[in-house]
Amino acid sequence: MADPYVGRDLANQFRILEKIGSGGMGAVYKAEQPDMRRFVAVKILHPRYLSRPDLVSRFRREARAMSHLSHPNTAKVFLYGQLEDGACYFVMEYLAGRNLAQTVRAEGPMAAERAIPIMVQVCSALQEAHTQGIVHRDLKPENVFLTNLGGIPDYPKVLDFGLAKVTEREMRPGSLILTQEGMVFGTPEFMSPEQARGEKLDGRSDIYSLGVILYELLTGKLPFDANQPMEYIQRHIKETPIPIHVRAPQRSFPPGLWEVIERTLAKRPGDRFPSAAEFGAALSAVLTAPSRASTPRPPSVAPGTQPITAPAVPVVSQPRPQPSIEPPPAPPTSPLPFIVLGIAALLAVVGLGALAAAVFMMN
Repeated sequence: MADPYVGRDLANQFRILEKIGSGGMGAVYKAEQPDMRRFVAVKILHPRYLSRPDLVSRFRREARAMSHLSHPNTAKVFLYGQLEDGACYFVMEYLAGRNLAQTVRAEGPMAAERAIPIMVQVCSALQEAHTQGIVHRDLKPENVFLTNLGGIPDYPKVLDFGLAKVTEREMRPGSLILTQEGMVFGTPEFMSPEQARGEKLDGRSDIYSLGVILYELLTGKLPFDANQPMEYIQRHIKETPIPIHVRAPQRSFPPGLWEVIERTLAKRPGDRFPSAAEFGAALSAVLTAPSRASTPRPPSVAPGTQPITAPAVPVVSQPRPQPSIEPPPAPPTSPLPFIVLGIAALLAVVGLGALAAAVFMMN
C-alpha cells in the first residue's frame, strides 16, 4: 500500500520524498525545500490521534516550545502545524548519520574518551531545555543522533522533545499501557524510578536516563539483568545497578567514572546531580583528571603471608663528567736529587781550583 504522504506538498514549500522512519505515534519523512535548496525531516502524527484534542493541543504547545530551543546540540524545528486531514506535523532539520543505538550495534561499546565528550554535549543541550521547563521524558540511545557537522565528527543532536511531551498522561502507579494502541510513556529500559511510579517529573529524571545511556555506551549492556519491560521497571525502582567494571571486566575505565554514573542512577532524585550542567561538568572532570591508572599496585599475596620485596635502592642524580683543568703534578720531594746536585757543585769547585793552580805555575 502506497504511503498517502509521499509525493505530497506541505505548507506550499516542502515536497515529501520518502518515509525514513516510523513509530507508535507517527512517521518521519525526508522532504525537499526547493526554495532553500535543502532537505528537511517532517514528523507527522497518526491521524487517529485527532480524536484526542488534549493530545493535539499538547503537541502544538510543546512543538512551539521546542522551536525556541536554540542549542546547537538540539535538533532544530522550523515549522509546526496541521495538515488538511488534521494530522499534526512539524518540520525539522534533516540529519545524516545514525543514532547511538545503531552506532553501538555496528561498532560495539565506545571507549570512555569517545563516549564522554558526546554525553557532555547532550548534557549541555538538556540544560537549556530544563531551564525553559522542558523535560524530555523519553531519553534513550535512539533519540540521540550522531552526525558530522562542518567536519566535526560525533556531533550529537537530541531529538523528540515534543513527541515525549505528547505522550505524557495521568499515569496510575505501575501502569505503562496508556491507550488501546499501546502507547507507552517512556522506554522501560531507560526510565527513572519516579517515572515508573507515575510521579511528577523534573530534569533529574532525564539525568537518570542519561546515566543509563552512558552505561550502555561504555559496556554494551544495561545496568540490570531483565527480560521483560516490567522486570526492568522493578529493577529501576528497587535494585542496585551493576558496576561498569563488573559488567565489562575486560574493559578499562577512567578512575572516578563509575562514581559519577552511580550518582546519576540514584533511586532518589535528590541524590543525583541537581542539573544536567553539573553532570556534564563531572564527566569532563573525569576525563581531564590526572590518570591514576599508572600507579603501581602492591603485589597480591596469599592471606597470612608477607610479601617479599626487594630492598629499596636510592637513585642519585650524577653530574655529567667535566674536562680536567687541574695543574700538573708538583715535582717529587725525595732528598736524593738534592745530594746529587751538592756533589756536582763540589766537584765543580775543586776542578776550578785545580785549573787556577795550573795557570799560576805556568806563569
